[in-house]
Amino acid sequence: MKTRHFLKQVEHDRIVSAIAAVERKTSGELRVLIYHKPAENAVAVAEEQFARLKMHHTPHRNAVLLLVSPLSHTFAIYGDKAVHEKCGENFWREVTAAMEAFFRRGEFTDGIIHGIERAGQLLAEHFPRSPDDRNSLPDSVVER
Repeated sequence: MKTRHFLKQVEHDRIVSAIAAVERKTSGELRVLIYHKPAENAVAVAEEQFARLKMHHTPHRNAVLLLVSPLSHTFAIYGDKAVHEKCGENFWREVTAAMEAFFRRGEFTDGIIHGIERAGQLLAEHFPRSPDDRNSLPDSVVER
């Protein structure tokens, strides 16, 4: 899939709204990154970009990055230390399998939103929002 075609189909406003809705229920932070380079090992790229975006600086180490690389037709979800401790590998496999089904049908925005919502459910369960929580990362879709 061409990057330009993919980007035309991705509805940034819906994605940002989904992130904001999820973050109203959790102290966790979610970000979506559209990566404009090939990412054959999407998990390694997501880990690198997670650090580059300083997502490990959240107070509870409970941030999640969803990375999509249209050029290599790959994607990954990367959670910080506390998130990974709570969910384990099976959770991530389930979420990525469901997202992949959306992507195969060309439903890119819906696939990304599904990943956001499922990660958000986990974050809300293990890291509920408290009255003094602040949004420490922007909700916008990052493009790199």
